[in-house]
Amino acid sequence: MSNVQIANEAGITAAVAALRRGQLIGLPTETVYGLAADITHDAALSEIFRVKGRPSNHPLIVHIADIAQLADLASYVSPACRALVDHCWPGPLTVVVPAAPHVSRVATGGLDTVAVRLPSSRAAQEVIARLGNAVAAPSANRFGHVSPTTAQHVAHDLGDDVAIVLDDGPCELGVESTIVDCTKQQPEILRPGSITPEAVRRILAAAKIELASGVSGPSRASGMLARHYAPLATLVLHEQQAIVPQDGSPVVDCATDPITAAHDLYANLRHLDALGHRVVHVIMPRAEGVGFALRDRLKKAATAL
Repeated sequence: MSNVQIANEAGITAAVAALRRGQLIGLPTETVYGLAADITHDAALSEIFRVKGRPSNHPLIVHIADIAQLADLASYVSPACRALVDHCWPGPLTVVVPAAPHVSRVATGGLDTVAVRLPSSRAAQEVIARLGNAVAAPSANRFGHVSPTTAQHVAHDLGDDVAIVLDDGPCELGVESTIVDCTKQQPEILRPGSITPEAVRRILAAAKIELASGVSGPSRASGMLARHYAPLATLVLHEQQAIVPQDGSPVVDCATDPITAAHDLYANLRHLDALGHRVVHVIMPRAEGVGFALRDRLKKAATAL
């Protein structure tokens, strides 16, 4: 793991230099570790898709260091979008907005919208600010598989395909950002995350804006495909009842403490894969709070190919 560097002054300086050379880095955030490239470097953006094995029409999330950068990336910021980012940034919220003409269509997956987030991670903000450009950064793992929540996960999955993996310890939250489509009159949650539907609804209600129900249309943001976040093991999902598998397969309880379960989910799935388990049973959380995000990730991880 020679490409893992602590997220100190020397590590951040090296990471910024790598981005300027058009290389990819492993970037720590509060949600999961990202595979980052300079948003102005189309060849580097294309390399993200190659390294991950990600479909080129699957949009990347663009990360910024300052809320003012949103206006540089968006051709229009709606009142709903402004209300959400004012309340939730920096933090685990991604907004989908109309893309400014200069935004790379490699990053947007060919769409005329762009997904933008301002992470709360100090290391991520410092890297982006010093670079002077936004970065595109999907999760730093092979496409469709379990997301990384430590630098070691990134190094294990991607090896020499990344120039540097900045190690800022385990991710604070451990589950990807909430994505809200702000291109419509009624904003729509495309992917649940740590910022719950209840919180989004409260913020919008204060601005006299209604949240749309349900998700429609093609994949407009990361994590919207049917199968995603999947371990090697087969997941068997159970609705909040205790279970003792006859074959001795492990059980992951996501119902008792959903916040802790969300933080530990990907690390636990990776650990059970490493132990060689072929089947893992999961007790599902209620569909409330962060339980919405957990249920989304678990259902997609359990979907058959």
